[in-house]
Amino acid sequence: MTDHHTVERSTFNVQHSNNQLTPKIYLEQVSLAYGDKPALKNVTLSVPPRATTVLFGPAGGGRTTLLRLINRLNDLVEDIKWSGRVLIDGEDIYAPDVDVTQLRRRVGMVFALPLPLPGTIRENLIYGPTLAGVWNRSRLDELIEQSLHQAALWDEVKDRLDEPANALSGGQQQRLCLARTLALEPDIILLDEPTSGLDPISTAKVEDSLQELKNHYSIVIVPHSIQQGIRVADYAAFLLSGELVESGLARDVFDNPTDKRTEDYITGRFG
Repeated sequence: MTDHHTVERSTFNVQHSNNQLTPKIYLEQVSLAYGDKPALKNVTLSVPPRATTVLFGPAGGGRTTLLRLINRLNDLVEDIKWSGRVLIDGEDIYAPDVDVTQLRRRVGMVFALPLPLPGTIRENLIYGPTLAGVWNRSRLDELIEQSLHQAALWDEVKDRLDEPANALSGGQQQRLCLARTLALEPDIILLDEPTSGLDPISTAKVEDSLQELKNHYSIVIVPHSIQQGIRVADYAAFLLSGELVESGLARDVFDNPTDKRTEDYITGRFG
């Protein structure tokens, strides 16, 4: 298949005319290297609003690097060189006047390893909102209940809010980390292999939560496996050695890929 077709699909939904929605996230010709080691190579990708976009591919392909660009976590890493633009709702998030703290409230991230804060379940959930200036007790209680419901954890912990967060099981801790992100009421949720250490039941609960959350948030996830990617994706993007090979509607990418490398990876011929 020609490169022309690959590029066509890799920029799905990128229309800036009056009759098309602006993508929630748009990466334009992004290249990045850690020192002399390239991690992303001229990636152009559109992420639609209120849907789940899966970034899949073998380890070292640039998926986590791309996630970290979207909420500027790469700012914390030394010896990075990068070029291109990252837009959220059409605005350049790397512009000089951007408040990075506010950006990270708006773009929440859940990592592979559950990392509850020291303290109780309640303290974990109100930490972010209080830093953001929310002190009203009834409002905080509302955020606690809302975020735990959204993370499918409320029924399990509603009577344990003042117990230590680290007493929860691994799967519960991961859903608490998701709830902690949701308590900030972000626009975008980034998830980097959020179920990699979880048992199948906990994994299913997280995946079920994502199906509901995408009605309210724009979700970008690096899945634990290709099977998980197929289960949760509305849109999919295949990254290989820092290159965006192709992207588009999940059913197109997974069922009818335009690039043989994508097909080979999905069918298990490599990776």
